[in-house]
Amino acid sequence: MLAQLRPDFPDVTISKIRFLESEGLVRPGRTASGYRQFSAADVERLRFVLAAQRDHYLPLKVIKEQLDAADRGLSDGQGPGGRLPRKLVPIPAAPGPGDGLPGPDDFAPGRDVRLTREDLLAEAGVDSPLLAELEQYGLIRPGAAGFYDPDAVLVARTVRAMTEYGIEPRHLRAFRASADREVGLLEQIVAPVSRQRDPDAKARADELARQLAALSVTLHTLLVKAGIRDVTGG
Repeated sequence: MLAQLRPDFPDVTISKIRFLESEGLVRPGRTASGYRQFSAADVERLRFVLAAQRDHYLPLKVIKEQLDAADRGLSDGQGPGGRLPRKLVPIPAAPGPGDGLPGPDDFAPGRDVRLTREDLLAEAGVDSPLLAELEQYGLIRPGAAGFYDPDAVLVARTVRAMTEYGIEPRHLRAFRASADREVGLLEQIVAPVSRQRDPDAKARADELARQLAALSVTLHTLLVKAGIRDVTGG
């Protein structure tokens, strides 16, 4: 099943499929010994879901509503099993990666790269005093072993660019506080899922966290854009 999907969706994983199954978007059969058994219709259904997320950034709730409508025969016979809706329609209220906004895949774990303090300074092009301020105000936090990840480089570069406009790290504490509040809210939703006692709980929690993180950042971006329009009168 993965071999059929990966030419079009190279990032698809077993965990992703199991999450979609747990959300009721696909219902594979089971063999007598309990193994999942995906039919051709199941694969096409998954293709529909993955394309809806990737190309149109439709929320899973909307995709499921479309699929449920198709299952009730409320479509024109197009798509997987001859019963999916006519086409996917993007939702203006939820723009995605095609609009320059992040999608769930942007929050997938990357390579485990550990940078020393010297590496960070060299990669970001900042000096030690600026890095000290970034750490003082919580904008960059080294890991438990004292190393930094690649995102710390991007944060440092971004703040360095902002300092050219007279903005100092101390002015950005509100960004850190806002991010922590958003993460705290998402944690309240994700934590109960990760604590469930079944083998797929962590995969579901990881996928849920990525979905919610993408929506959270998208909402934040749109609210800032709206506020800037008010400031500039645009």
